[in-house]
Amino acid sequence: LTKRPLEYATIPAVASLVGLSTNWMGVKMLFYPIEYIGTEWYRQECSPFGLFGWQGVVPTKTATMACRLVDIVTERLLSLEEAFSRLEPSRLSTLLMPCVLETVRDECGPYWATVLKPVLPLVLPIVLTRLQGEIENVLDLRSVVLSAFVRDKEVLVDLFQKVGKVELEFLVESGLGFGFALGLGQMLLWAKMPKPWTLPVAGALVGYVTNWIAIKLLFEPADPVEVGPITLQGLFESRQNEVSDEFGNFMENRVLSSTRLLAALADGGDNGELYKFLRRQLPYPIPESVVSAAVEAIRRAASNPAAYPELHSYCKKQLDIEETLSSRLKLLSPTDFEDLLHPVFQEDELTLIVVGGVLGAIAGGFQTKLGWGGAPAVARRRALFTILFTAASSIIFFALKEKEVREVLKEEQEEELPIVLVPKLVRRQTLVRVDPEAINEFFEDGNRDH
Repeated sequence: LTKRPLEYATIPAVASLVGLSTNWMGVKMLFYPIEYIGTEWYRQECSPFGLFGWQGVVPTKTATMACRLVDIVTERLLSLEEAFSRLEPSRLSTLLMPCVLETVRDECGPYWATVLKPVLPLVLPIVLTRLQGEIENVLDLRSVVLSAFVRDKEVLVDLFQKVGKVELEFLVESGLGFGFALGLGQMLLWAKMPKPWTLPVAGALVGYVTNWIAIKLLFEPADPVEVGPITLQGLFESRQNEVSDEFGNFMENRVLSSTRLLAALADGGDNGELYKFLRRQLPYPIPESVVSAAVEAIRRAASNPAAYPELHSYCKKQLDIEETLSSRLKLLSPTDFEDLLHPVFQEDELTLIVVGGVLGAIAGGFQTKLGWGGAPAVARRRALFTILFTAASSIIFFALKEKEVREVLKEEQEEELPIVLVPKLVRRQTLVRVDPEAINEFFEDGNRDH
């Protein structure tokens, strides 16, 4: 170590870069590419990898993961009957009436629009009141949520990236620190056993262990564990309140928005549940064409929110999907709450960890050549280049990351979306929480014992 300090310094330097890069690669492989790229040779069904190809774990397992999320939403968080009971039938009928009359006029002619105009203010509130009582038979919440995720895989990818952004950030950035710490052990191993296989094997271990440790710290322990004045808890569970708010906001705007719910309500046209419900409620002198026009009116209102802003604003406010999901998600136990994100890592977790090990072994092989081959002067130059390269790569990585954050904020400003700053890891809710009062009590108890 004292004779060749520069060469030895390359080992923890490279190990830290290996930890950072393998964890970054692992996170990217969770979500991308959305569609499979490569050959289909020897690719099993619902497997992210083939002999020569890869698809993101989440896009590959969309159906499975979406079903788990649907179970959480429909069984533990949201009741359609409760949500729709917040709508005032008289107010909703007032907002729907212009669309209904316009559609009846277009579909059935001015005669029926004229006939219905004085009657509709009396009939529509009654029909809407009855619809509230039968909403779970007319609208299938499970299929609404499931279809939103399965139809567009990017919706599920965006959801997991939004609610798990701090955890994913930690998973990547922790690789730098864990890699450096393991690299010190790798350096001592090389000093004792400078064999050609030492650094590749140790590199594989660094890549494997950094991924494994980071994933474990995300979710374990699920319940808070007090060790004296210190409380330990998995990073994801410790952010339950924050994640609940982000989940509720995403679901209201991307999955259970007023446009999606109204579109699902009108789904099926003349063969849909809404048409059957209206046919049961309206007397038969009213022709089927008028009933069909009523269903079409709901579909039009859903597909053109800009034309009916008051309707959508009212539905969003009264249904209050965001607050309902958020408040109930906060009440779940840490173990149940963990089910929201942990499935992303459970699916093919071993594959991602092994990939880290393989990349670490490759880096260790290059490290053996760059830092130790040739004459001492050449080896020192290579070692210096290696250290500078790893340092520059880490700096560039974090610079690009900050640039990406700024671009996201800029896009949100241009789209006039609510800006959500990417949170930093320095927070009250984190892996380790220290209670000042608990520290004082801890030391006071110790003094009394003495």
